[in-house]
Amino acid sequence: MATSEHTYALILAGGRGTRFWPKSRKRSAKQVLAFGGERTLIQQTVDRLRPVVAPERIWIITNDFLRDEISRQLPEVPKAQIIAEPAQRNTAPAIALVAQILEQRDPDAVMGVFPADHIIEKPARYLRLVRPAFAAARKGQICVLGIQPRWAETGYGYIEFPFGVTSGGTTPLKVQRFREKPNLETAKEFVKAGTYYWNAGMFFWRASVFMDELRRHMPRTAETLAKLPSFESRTFKKKLGELFLDCENVAVDVGIIEKSDKVYGIACDEFGWNDVGSWNAVYELLVKGVHSNVLQSTDVFTELTEGCYVDVPKKMVALVGVKDLVVVETEDALLIVDRHRAQNVSDIVKALERAKREELL
Repeated sequence: MATSEHTYALILAGGRGTRFWPKSRKRSAKQVLAFGGERTLIQQTVDRLRPVVAPERIWIITNDFLRDEISRQLPEVPKAQIIAEPAQRNTAPAIALVAQILEQRDPDAVMGVFPADHIIEKPARYLRLVRPAFAAARKGQICVLGIQPRWAETGYGYIEFPFGVTSGGTTPLKVQRFREKPNLETAKEFVKAGTYYWNAGMFFWRASVFMDELRRHMPRTAETLAKLPSFESRTFKKKLGELFLDCENVAVDVGIIEKSDKVYGIACDEFGWNDVGSWNAVYELLVKGVHSNVLQSTDVFTELTEGCYVDVPKKMVALVGVKDLVVVETEDALLIVDRHRAQNVSDIVKALERAKREELL
């Protein structure tokens, strides 16, 4: 599929990445950081979409803290198309806002929705699955990508495909239902069944189809956004600030997709997807050195040390007799955490918020 003038991408980049504290802050969140390379996560997202969506047709939803940094990192994306939400209202209102703008500007607009903070190690294989998803959307379907589960994960929602589904097929299949994040026992059953795939949060639809579904399933949000002037209006930003809080605070999966009868899915095979959910996930992605250590610093001494991740740029680090630690330093903070408890780093951010330590957020 060649690049089409009616094909658009919306990149969701409003999250804070609290599990990546102290590197990830309000003004330098996970999506604008680089992990193991020179290009940041959001830059990689734009890079891999280029063969199907030109940068001038990319839209980004973020927040006031990150908008200028994202604009700096992505000069090829029109600055006006990098929109800061006035408040966090989850993914459904954010997507609806851009879908409404696109439908008004281009009645034939087809849009894909992509997270800003995922890593995909096989982009060519990935695009082989993205292209038919866009094609299905052109026909009026809502299409989702399902990731073949590699283990019994309790942190993801699941998409149930029909019996006999085969990974890697490019023909969209009718989705049976969506399942919320399961407990471990249920997750094991999903993997064993072979018909359940991870929901990676990548969606495709005609803007007009999405807006029809919004009016059907989330009428309050549809009515609120309909009060906005055109995107080109001088009063657009002001009215958005006044109205956006009236939108329902709900994820697009829950508010629309799980209720729609138009949903089809592509059961993806392996294309190196990782949502990079914690420092441990970064460790797993990178090449291991001696004794399985990952040393992002240049001056590190280790003895009887294994399985550690170290990112301390401005001082010598010595580790002796330790195992499976994450050690990350910034100018104003030092994190040391058991690598297998890296998900709990977000609890530090919550504690700092309660203590009103804004200088560390």
